[in-house]
Amino acid sequence: MYKELRFGIMTIQRLPWQEEIKRWKSIEALKFDSIWLADHFLDPYNPTDNWYEAWTLLAALATFTERIRVGTLVTSIPLRHPAILARQALTVDHISNGRLELGLGSGVSGETDPVYEMIGIDDWLPLERVERFKEQLEIIDKLLRNREISYEGKFYSLKNAYMYPPPIQKPRPPITIAAMGRSMLKIVAQYADTWNSLGGEWTTPVKKMLKKTIERNEALDQYCDKIGRNPQSIDRSFLFFGADFASIFESEENFRNIVGQYKDIGINEFIFYYPHEPNQLSKFEQIAKESIPKFKKGS
Repeated sequence: MYKELRFGIMTIQRLPWQEEIKRWKSIEALKFDSIWLADHFLDPYNPTDNWYEAWTLLAALATFTERIRVGTLVTSIPLRHPAILARQALTVDHISNGRLELGLGSGVSGETDPVYEMIGIDDWLPLERVERFKEQLEIIDKLLRNREISYEGKFYSLKNAYMYPPPIQKPRPPITIAAMGRSMLKIVAQYADTWNSLGGEWTTPVKKMLKKTIERNEALDQYCDKIGRNPQSIDRSFLFFGADFASIFESEENFRNIVGQYKDIGINEFIFYYPHEPNQLSKFEQIAKESIPKFKKGS
């Protein structure tokens, strides 16, 4: 089964507002398929740097684009109640005229992100984090598909929660789930329209990232088979995150070699960070105009 290749850009929301608008418009003009924001309280690596809230910014920037699909990669569930998040997603789906990609993840631990201690929210242990994620996902899925739901779970409960108007996209905006562990991949198999992975930590070598992605891809296929879902019904997405990917826009050869490896193992959505180095912008634009259309045509 052939899957259409998609290419997206991840932007980090620290630019002044007018510059952010200009950047998003330029990315859309380059004919990328999607554009994404990160979802943290602040930049966990540079806490005193400028940082803007993801869903507020997403809604605003959606009004300055027309075609490109928009989303968060990914929304961190510890930061919001699932019903509030579902309402935010419903709203942005309307603001964007049905272009929302709903990215969801369990959130990183306090070892990586200082937000928990900083604003006084719980840093859940791994098992509870996964259990809460599953409940949140069940609630969000039901709220976006139905006009009224009640829910009683271990962690969350809703009583006659109404959702009007319905989302523009039917039966709901597509859900992208970021997952690397086995427990999360089982949830992907049950609920996701797209599975996203980033392969490892910032310093993980490319070869190891590729190997891990192959293993996770195969595990996801197995989990789909176990519940009777066609594995091909889930798109496979990869965020090119890591020191070894910093050179991806230095040359067309680098781009084709790196992307080609992931295409060959079944990835059909490729998401890149907007170039950090100004000297890469001209090559980035050239690749967007020349290399990406060739990939899409299979040449």
